[in-house]
Amino acid sequence: MSKIITVTSPLLPSLDDFIPMLKDIWERKWLTNNGHYHQGLEKALADYLGVQYISLFTNGTLPLITALQAMKITGEVITTPYSFVATTHSIWWNGLKPVFVDVEEETGNINPEKIEAAITPHTTAIMPVHVYGTPCNVKRIQEIADIYGLKVIYDAAHAFGVNKDGESILNAGDMSTLSFHATKVYNTVEGGALVCHDAATKKRIDFLKNFGFNGETTVVAPGINSKMDEIRAAYGLLNLKQVDDAIAKRKAIAELYREALKDVPGIRFLKDIEGVRHNYAYFPIFIDEKDYGISRDALYAKLQEHDIYGRRYFYPLISTFSAYKGLESADPKNLPVAHKLADQVLCLPMFAGLDRKCVERVIDVVRNKR
Repeated sequence: MSKIITVTSPLLPSLDDFIPMLKDIWERKWLTNNGHYHQGLEKALADYLGVQYISLFTNGTLPLITALQAMKITGEVITTPYSFVATTHSIWWNGLKPVFVDVEEETGNINPEKIEAAITPHTTAIMPVHVYGTPCNVKRIQEIADIYGLKVIYDAAHAFGVNKDGESILNAGDMSTLSFHATKVYNTVEGGALVCHDAATKKRIDFLKNFGFNGETTVVAPGINSKMDEIRAAYGLLNLKQVDDAIAKRKAIAELYREALKDVPGIRFLKDIEGVRHNYAYFPIFIDEKDYGISRDALYAKLQEHDIYGRRYFYPLISTFSAYKGLESADPKNLPVAHKLADQVLCLPMFAGLDRKCVERVIDVVRNKR
């Protein structure tokens, strides 16, 4: 029986290194509420990511929800249907109206040239996504935001460690959010973070993620409980030490895929962008059934026959789910490129521990369709 190849596998720190940290946490008896390791991880991440202020969260969805609260966003938020559902759910949870616009075929990112037509008197913010870790056109998005007085909150769940021209992509816009879920390039099992640009905003974020408490008896806002605990913060400090090596291994796997699939008719994949330090979070391919010979779903099933588990990510589009499909902006006529990508995309296995033989097994099935 062949070894099962999953679409991803978590980056895990050494137990030998982790256990002494757990013993230290046990001795300190301080498990949460801005403890020793929590403070250490915030500082280490700010230094590594090249950002000034970062707040840790217990998952990657709560920073999205909190960002909208912290910026006092109202009315309508322009966003993309080509993302994980948390992006749009965070808008809904804040009682706001998501407005979908189409995406770029080359990247899957929100198409800046579609944004202006979607702006109404009720629009107060734009929430783009750096899809697969590929940077959005942040310059053009910011130009539009400045003209119309809009806030920009980036869902950067996929963009850990991504730089453009030497600058962290997380410094774009008013805020950026990160996910540290087990499936991500860098993980704390579950976790996330919110990046901002000034001390006063970080202070407000930290109030909001701790019930709104300012001190022992004063509540300054109706906050929630979304703090990261000490155990995951310690785990995160260890994973940070090995993430560069993990990214280098992911890059090598991406290069194997690209070389092997570059001449296969009907298959397109994303290329590296000049000036961008990519993190190789995913390896999506886009399948044109007419040229490739079989559909995306047929290949998806064929891979499973060989114990290889890809993922149709992102499919279906958020705009097709029952909660959102009634929106005028969710009309498929408004989102032709997003629908095309959703119907064509298949993410191949990608993680640091994926060995060459497994990569070659995947390539063999994709190339030969058998």
